[in-house]
Amino acid sequence: MGDTLPKARLAAVQAAPVFLDREATVGKALSLIDEAARNGADLIAFPEVFISGYPYWNRLENVFKTTPYFAELVKNAVEVPSPATDRLCKAAQRAGAYIVMGINERPTNTLGTLYNTNLVIDPTGDILLRHRKLMPTYAEKLVWGFGDGSTLRVLDTPIGKLGTLICGENANPLARFALIAQGEQIHISNYPALPIDGLGYDLCEEIRLRAAAHAFEGKVFTMAVSSVIDASAVKKMADTEEKRRILSGPQTGFTGVFGPDSRSCSETLPPGEEGIIYADCEMEAIIGPKLRHDVAGHYNRFDVLSLHLNRSPSRPLFEYCDKEGREGGAAREEGGRTTEQSPAVDGATPKGDRKT
Repeated sequence: MGDTLPKARLAAVQAAPVFLDREATVGKALSLIDEAARNGADLIAFPEVFISGYPYWNRLENVFKTTPYFAELVKNAVEVPSPATDRLCKAAQRAGAYIVMGINERPTNTLGTLYNTNLVIDPTGDILLRHRKLMPTYAEKLVWGFGDGSTLRVLDTPIGKLGTLICGENANPLARFALIAQGEQIHISNYPALPIDGLGYDLCEEIRLRAAAHAFEGKVFTMAVSSVIDASAVKKMADTEEKRRILSGPQTGFTGVFGPDSRSCSETLPPGEEGIIYADCEMEAIIGPKLRHDVAGHYNRFDVLSLHLNRSPSRPLFEYCDKEGREGGAAREEGGRTTEQSPAVDGATPKGDRKT
């Protein structure tokens, strides 16, 4: 009979956060997780920085006037671990599903930097991955720091091999190939919603193109998950009639799932409309397309073309001590591993920090 390959029901949540309100947004996320679980979801994915919102102000206002918004975002950002992640981990455990949650991550060593981060939480409530966006896009550089290669990883799970990239990272062929080469089978990409700006930038079409292209090139199932701009965002940022007009107008974004043949295998939702779409995926469907073009295997020439991935974490401080714990010696060991190799800095969260 041979091996039985995994099957998974994917749930993509197109929804708005309660803008700049961490606790209320986590509460909304828990309700949506419960709804998806009732509908049999094995993996539930949320938009980019769902907790607790995208920094639209840098597209609407002179940067010198936006510091109060940034301060509000910092105060409503998520530390890992924290009470907010505890609630998410318990929800994943209750749902018996994998959760991919976009957060504004606040590191513990500074109040001046945030990271655009995807958390991947497993059905036991463990945080498996904390992927930080490698390169913020355009005005986003005013808000988020840069991630590193330590979190560019694929997770081998009972429902398939999971990988994730955030928004514009999905336009980076090297970042995408790094996941394909690790055997990715289910790719999760998440995005904000954007107001239609009248300048010809069509985020909806760009997302659809990126998602279908990655599905085709990698022969993987690709989820695209976009956010929604709702009244809570308009109320927070629309301090002029012009901003109110822009934020309250038509939106662009895309939520849907593509199969390894690049064809849509789910329903879609209109931009600006909240809801959850589902797709039932069988990993066996990857085999036929891979027979034709397997860029992670037979359909490549690694003696001619290859990718080097630097997994060294970007860190502000390296501490050294001797075997007795005194400063000035060799790198201090933590649980049999040196500080430089600590799980806390390679994208995983140490067991002691995982809350259930």
